[in-house]
Amino acid sequence: MLEFEQPIFELEEKLEEMKKLAEGSKVDVSDTIVSLEEKIQRLKEDTYGNLTRWQKVQLSRHPERPYTLDYIYNITDDFIELHGDRTVKDDKAMVGGFGTLDGQSVMFIGQQKGRNTKQRQMRNFGMANPEGYRKALRLMRIAEKFNRPIVTLIDTPGAFPGFEAEERGQGEAIAKNIREMFTLKVPVICIIIGEGASGGALGIAIGDRVLMLENTWYSVISPESCSSILWRSWEYKEQAAEALKLTADDMKGFGLVDAIVKEPLGGAHQNPDWMYAEMKKTILEELKPLMAMDTDDRIDKRIDKFSDMGEVVE
Repeated sequence: MLEFEQPIFELEEKLEEMKKLAEGSKVDVSDTIVSLEEKIQRLKEDTYGNLTRWQKVQLSRHPERPYTLDYIYNITDDFIELHGDRTVKDDKAMVGGFGTLDGQSVMFIGQQKGRNTKQRQMRNFGMANPEGYRKALRLMRIAEKFNRPIVTLIDTPGAFPGFEAEERGQGEAIAKNIREMFTLKVPVICIIIGEGASGGALGIAIGDRVLMLENTWYSVISPESCSSILWRSWEYKEQAAEALKLTADDMKGFGLVDAIVKEPLGGAHQNPDWMYAEMKKTILEELKPLMAMDTDDRIDKRIDKFSDMGEVVE
């Protein structure tokens, strides 16, 4: 439960108590139950319909929110995970492999977080090392070789900033991915499903279509890190989030993403099955026109799309 959700949870507790009362006695409280349910629904619509940027950041990090492998296993008919970068090791923070989507073989790649402490340590909290980005590029090349479209699912607080990662070429690995993704000959769809922070996200986010789930964020820096740099304290993270303008609505308004994928009221974790169905439908809808395009035209449009972003003033 997040802090701003407290009033909703309090009413839901009262509703549960009322239902138990109705079951354990002959007192008719059906009208009160209906009234309370309507009040809860109105409160949810008002709360989630007017979230601040920081509150959306909090929702994007909800521990019950679906992660990359949750989506892959629930929207594909089968999934074969591929491992290793053939240079250093298999980075558990970056996952990928072939899955079948309504008869279409697709290469899925994405960052994976963990559900509990042990899993989070194994997955390095979704922060990939250089070998993770090199594994991602290896899988993209395999998809290109067999003419299979690529879908990347982005959910990371950033690339791993440790000394050993820099020693093994973190910046070079991410930069190479960005360069190579521009000219991939197969369709590429990138979807931000949680956190989209800095080069850690951008390393697998160059595509023909870039989408964001409704309660996600995408920015060069997290609100906490921005706050610590500007104010020397994490206490100003809410102000930083507002200044960064990092939500899906902001990114769509700036023309940095192509579309927003709707989530259930309260976030993707509130109704995962609905979210999986919506994700599958969205991917199939986006893939169809991309598959029909001429390869050279698709690459040219991809390059133009990113070249048109931003403004340089001398």
